[in-house]
Amino acid sequence: MSLILIAGLLKAEEMPEGAWQKQVLGGVNMTQTGFDNWVAGGESAFAWQLSLDLKFVQDRATTKWSNSGKLAYGATKTGDADMRKSVDEIKVESVMIYKLGVRLNPFMAFTGETQFAQGYDYATDPAEPISAFMDPGYFRESLGVGYAVHQGINTRLGLALKQTMATDYPSRYTDDETTSGVETIRSEVGAEWVSDISLKVSESSVYTSKLEVFSVFKALDETDVNFDNTLTVKVNEYINMNLNIKLIYDKDLSVKRQIKQSMALGMNYTFI
Repeated sequence: MSLILIAGLLKAEEMPEGAWQKQVLGGVNMTQTGFDNWVAGGESAFAWQLSLDLKFVQDRATTKWSNSGKLAYGATKTGDADMRKSVDEIKVESVMIYKLGVRLNPFMAFTGETQFAQGYDYATDPAEPISAFMDPGYFRESLGVGYAVHQGINTRLGLALKQTMATDYPSRYTDDETTSGVETIRSEVGAEWVSDISLKVSESSVYTSKLEVFSVFKALDETDVNFDNTLTVKVNEYINMNLNIKLIYDKDLSVKRQIKQSMALGMNYTFI
């Protein structure tokens, strides 16, 4: 069984200047497969996922303040194994743009990212805890200039400060092995490049993408990349299909790129 419920609070077509434009989308996804004397083989499985996407924008004559949040959590159980989380994300972003009457405008931005629950390395026996809420926690503050490339395509480049926090697992995320002490906070100065895309591919499909690149000045070969892509296809008035592909590269965590892919098909409903 697969089910997705999406609820939205959408902005009106015309709003007075300075009024908040709001968008709230929530989803529930559940999948279950069971076997009983199935000679072809297989294991019973159950998976669920909750998600909430929020966006609040205040557009004035001289400024535009955009705030967004993404919350997602899900778990999977296969066979006799214990339930294991499959999705765990908390991310918030706030961007203040000062309008100069041209496409190139100065901005200030803040980004924060962490997770809800403890994470484990299941390659060990017993499983080893390796992460938790705010452990690690990632924060970036940046300022620079943004450019409106085209309607639905925006990019920004600026100076950025990045902090990584970890209290229980500093050896994996924040500790500097060259020092005698144990660091629970790592601060880095670098350059940030962020690009957002929201394009209507067809009358029934929308593609959204966010590319975040952070390069620390003292080690330019250690560039962090977060590339999140979603294609949403409206099958009919009540059914949507969502395909998401996310690529992450962070040399501090792994010398190889990380990829997460998910696809969901289900019902949707817009309240307003």
